[in-house]
Amino acid sequence: MTSAFGSFNQPQSAGLEIDYAQISDPGRVRGHNEDSFGCVIPESPSRAHTHGWLFSVADGVGGQDKGEVASQIAIETLKTGFRAAVAGESHPSLLQRLVQAANIQVYEAGRAASPGGVAIATTVVACALRFDRLAVAHVGDSRCYLVRQGRATLLTRDHTVVNDQVRLGVLSAKEAAQSEARHVLSRSLGNDLFVGVETSDHQVFAGDILMLCSDGLHGAVEPHEIAQIITRSSDLDSAARQLVSLANERDGQDNITIQLIRVRGVERVGMYRGRPYRLR
Repeated sequence: MTSAFGSFNQPQSAGLEIDYAQISDPGRVRGHNEDSFGCVIPESPSRAHTHGWLFSVADGVGGQDKGEVASQIAIETLKTGFRAAVAGESHPSLLQRLVQAANIQVYEAGRAASPGGVAIATTVVACALRFDRLAVAHVGDSRCYLVRQGRATLLTRDHTVVNDQVRLGVLSAKEAAQSEARHVLSRSLGNDLFVGVETSDHQVFAGDILMLCSDGLHGAVEPHEIAQIITRSSDLDSAARQLVSLANERDGQDNITIQLIRVRGVERVGMYRGRPYRLR
């Protein structure tokens, strides 16, 4: 099991205050962990304003060669690109660009792995925070939840064949939940040179908690249970460990990775011609 946690309270001028915890566990069945996670924390108040925070989780596709290589490449590409981003770049467009870059890196790594190339792939979910805004980007079935006032709301949409069929009205939600193909992805990084990245933008408030996770967690633990454990836990590290334990108790057949991010304080801003300004 790999875990980390921390509290980052920048001076008042930085506005956004965050605690976080992250943990990854191989589960009870698999001999190795194909999940990866990473974060970029601003080292100064000025970087908090110009770049903000990045958190990301990737789940190497099981059944293919080198799933852990694919997930590590995706995370490192996101982190490197986020650090090198132009100051003040819009987070939704930045994440869109970085996930596309990660897709190319995974694709090319697979092609270079042997003379004939091999298929390596991974899911990814990433969130970037700055001021009082949250941007989320994802490909595949790794998820982002927002826990607010004791309720967990899903901010992402699983890119699976079954979920796509539900959206088209081909399957009912009940049929989808019982389908043996419910974990078959319709999108992932590394399969083609271009991939459809889904992004969204949200306002966050003090007290909000975000959870990024791989399907080893959300496939075994219901949203109301996630909200209950997070809300009742004394700290984020304890909540993350309780969620991993419950997922292993229920199933444990897959790797389990969780990032929990608590918003302790925000700086309210408006936007004018793409530039933020402080609201009083």
